[in-house]
Amino acid sequence: MKKIIILFIILFSVITHAQQGKLRKVVTIGFLNVENLYDTIPSADYIDGTKAIGNPAFHRSIPIDSIQFLEHEKYGGQWSDVLLKGKKVVRYQGASDEFTPKSPKNYNTKIYKTKLANEAKVISELGAQYTKTAPAIVGLIEIENRQVIEDLIKEPALLKYDYGIIHYNSYDYRGIDVALIYQKRRFTVTHSLKKELKIFNENGKREYTRDILVVTGFLDNEKVAFFMNHWPSRRGGEAISLPKRNAAATLLKQQMDSVRTADPSTKLFAMGDFNDDPVSSSLKNHLKAVGNPKDLSENTPYLNLMYPLYKKGIASLAYKDTPNLFDQIIVSQNLISDKVTKEYSIYKTEIYAPPYLINKEGNYKGYPFRSWNGDQFTGGYSDHFPAFVIVQKEP
Repeated sequence: MKKIIILFIILFSVITHAQQGKLRKVVTIGFLNVENLYDTIPSADYIDGTKAIGNPAFHRSIPIDSIQFLEHEKYGGQWSDVLLKGKKVVRYQGASDEFTPKSPKNYNTKIYKTKLANEAKVISELGAQYTKTAPAIVGLIEIENRQVIEDLIKEPALLKYDYGIIHYNSYDYRGIDVALIYQKRRFTVTHSLKKELKIFNENGKREYTRDILVVTGFLDNEKVAFFMNHWPSRRGGEAISLPKRNAAATLLKQQMDSVRTADPSTKLFAMGDFNDDPVSSSLKNHLKAVGNPKDLSENTPYLNLMYPLYKKGIASLAYKDTPNLFDQIIVSQNLISDKVTKEYSIYKTEIYAPPYLINKEGNYKGYPFRSWNGDQFTGGYSDHFPAFVIVQKEP
């Protein structure tokens, strides 16, 4: 009898959801900007160009204390996987010293553990009001290295879901990357890669930013692809920095088009912090993501699910009292359906902002309850609200 009860609970929480008299199989796909999730150890990136490109060992984080024991040479050229092939070099991270016990932040083990527990709590709750379980797929933004993800998925709130990790170090000037975690029993990875985004400032000098992470595989036996993004910021001004995000949009479109051309049945999810709103030219004119399902076509096959929320005034962050919806999810046309079928389609799209994620007082009242106020740790979660979609199909 006990086994039967447990089996019933699993079936109810993981497989079906009742809505208007219909049973649906529902799954959460979401992402969270974890706001500077660094470990406490001063570190650098070690690029071992004798390893195969695409192998995580090609480019990995190491403690600064270990550099003296590793073979490496001085390097003054551009940072790129192709250019570093055959070389062994060290790249120092721009923000590594900022998040250490000896920094003004006094970033110690206690703060790090609190950060991990906070982010794990949020992740575990994404979409749970619909699925009664944690997300199958979660994108992560602003993580320092693979180790912090390993520590994150071992938190009690996430451990039982047995998450796998997909992560590659980027050449971002601050040393932060994007990544993906996934429930191994729900998602099977077939391929993953990173695409370097090469951007330049007004003087023609290369600027180093986050890569676009591309992951393909099977979600409950359906072919899907995920594209994790953290586009260049508006540092220096929105107009001046816009060409950098236009370049990111062009690269993302190339990757999405490539996967869709190879197999039109693949369901595509592009998500992340785009540092632009749904109506910005990067998303509308370069990615060509439409806001209305009626505008979907062979030439415009991508739908920005956040457009209706943006029109309602919903925001995922605020800066100097200006609300923005930078955190977005964009999907391919084959995920849009007006009925429940045997294949996954979009059911719900939300910005997740429960009361505990909202600042309740002070100058930032109503803003996301961020982790840092200058060098002061607040005990908060992130300066962005997370986003998620629920996909559905017949059970």
